[in-house]
Amino acid sequence: MKSLLFLALVGALVLPALASPPAGDSFNVPVEYYKLPNGLRVVLSPDHSAPTVVVGVYYRIGFRVEPRDRTGFAHLFEHMMFQGSQNLGKMEMIRLVQQNGGVLNGSTRFDFTNYFEVMPANKLETVLWAEADRMRGLAITDENLKNQQGVVGNEVKVNVLNRPYGGFPWLDMPQYANTNWYNAHNFYGDLKDIEAATLPDVQQFFKTYYAPNNAALAVVGDFEPADAKKLIDKYFAGLASAPVTKQPDLTEPKQEKEKRVSKVDALAKRPALAFAYHMPDRNTPEYYAMGLIDQLLLQGDDSLLYEELVKRRGFTGSLDGGINMLGNMFNYNGPMLWMASLIHDSSAKPDDIVNAAESVIAPLRDKPIDQATLDRALVKLRSGLYDQLGTFNGFGRADLLASFALFDDNPARINDLEAQFRKVTPKLIQKTAAEYLQPANRTVLVVETKAAEADAKPGN
Repeated sequence: MKSLLFLALVGALVLPALASPPAGDSFNVPVEYYKLPNGLRVVLSPDHSAPTVVVGVYYRIGFRVEPRDRTGFAHLFEHMMFQGSQNLGKMEMIRLVQQNGGVLNGSTRFDFTNYFEVMPANKLETVLWAEADRMRGLAITDENLKNQQGVVGNEVKVNVLNRPYGGFPWLDMPQYANTNWYNAHNFYGDLKDIEAATLPDVQQFFKTYYAPNNAALAVVGDFEPADAKKLIDKYFAGLASAPVTKQPDLTEPKQEKEKRVSKVDALAKRPALAFAYHMPDRNTPEYYAMGLIDQLLLQGDDSLLYEELVKRRGFTGSLDGGINMLGNMFNYNGPMLWMASLIHDSSAKPDDIVNAAESVIAPLRDKPIDQATLDRALVKLRSGLYDQLGTFNGFGRADLLASFALFDDNPARINDLEAQFRKVTPKLIQKTAAEYLQPANRTVLVVETKAAEADAKPGN
């Protein structure tokens, strides 16, 4: 599904941000969590501020855990989920939602594929029935498979192969920085693998990964939990679970030496550069420290890298990046990169850019930052977190709740995030930077233009 469906959604709710609010002043998300006998994880979070409801269904199958000989298969299957189910014909799910005043979308991420709807509150039962209907069984036919193979193939061509900077850096960098195939393959899909998928492949994929015991259901918005429970039991309790699939080993070996790679982009008019560092493990003290380091170094016009690379050096007019380029720092479950990228003038040399970035990163390794600087980073992070919780009429909240249910079996983690970030000290910032933001843990990707490649050939 295309991101333009997001355009119909309502803007974000921004809540006040304080570095150190008084006790009891922290925003608290209502969380009720339980499991059905078939293994479906259910999270309910009522919010009566607007007459809308968000339903999100998250399946624990994403880009990096797809079959080895079927790159792009997780993404292909996302498209298959809109081709009809037992009681809904082709594309009828979309029409059902839109004709009832709602919007919907689906996406494939590193560790999950999700489907969600934002509906008028009185249509909760309608959308729960529809999601249960396609979890029960899809219209898996040769016609639908061939049609969606063509759609996904064209999407790869439009978004990556035939677009300047296509796949830079979100698709390219993991392939260069990581070693484990699951983290390092072309997860958007090689065309030959997408075209080779067969009907039995699709049928087995559905049976394996699209079962209730491999999913989380989040409901956020204007509803009564008791009523929602009855509806969820009515439509989902009768669905059969599947044998538990062993998760692949996603362990990424420690990087001991800097990696430098380059690629030519025949469509690019200006060169580009990205650099990335391997992240600490999720939920460790260093993980939370990296969240604040990201705010210090990269997020906003007051960030250290923006000040140095944009304002002072003038290498570029903008700087992008962060933790998890396909989501946020909370909705993934495996090895991850912290990454920065820029498109720059040809007069700027890659070494100059990397050295300039290192000049503002190195001080974080050398000594602790002052408390005022840390407090400012916490203000920014807390503001961004609250912004995210209100995004798209509550979809941001549903996203975190479903992710924490799926990966941690604990959606109530959403109310512990602020406390974890407040535990971070200047010394922990220094320790984390010294361990993770060192050149040996860095991968640098240089994108060259066709003209630059021609100039570099002997005789030119």
